[in-house]
Amino acid sequence: MKEIRELSESERNWAMLCHLSTFAGYFFPFGGILGPLICWLSKKDESQWVDFNGKQALNFQLSILLYMVLAIPLVFIIVGIPILVFLGFLEVICAVIASVKASKGEEFRYPISIPFIQ
Repeated sequence: MKEIRELSESERNWAMLCHLSTFAGYFFPFGGILGPLICWLSKKDESQWVDFNGKQALNFQLSILLYMVLAIPLVFIIVGIPILVFLGFLEVICAVIASVKASKGEEFRYPISIPFIQ
């Protein structure tokens, strides 16, 4: 969807931060979930744009966590290793694309994301 919205700079920055905060998971346990959750909860009532992007980022991180937990037992039969590597690359690439699109006011829906929060 190529919809570009008229948004304030603050809204675009907070939406971008929702996606970029997922990288906190590389520094803190569950930071990939807590980062978007904190951003989303702090601004969801002030902006529909931040609300949408926060939900997208949070749903994707919860989905990735679920997929990784399911793939860990498959490591013992070697199949899980490429799955985990793929999920790691997908997480980074999608978070960067989503943050760039959010900063431009364009919607981005993550692939393979389960809508836990609607």
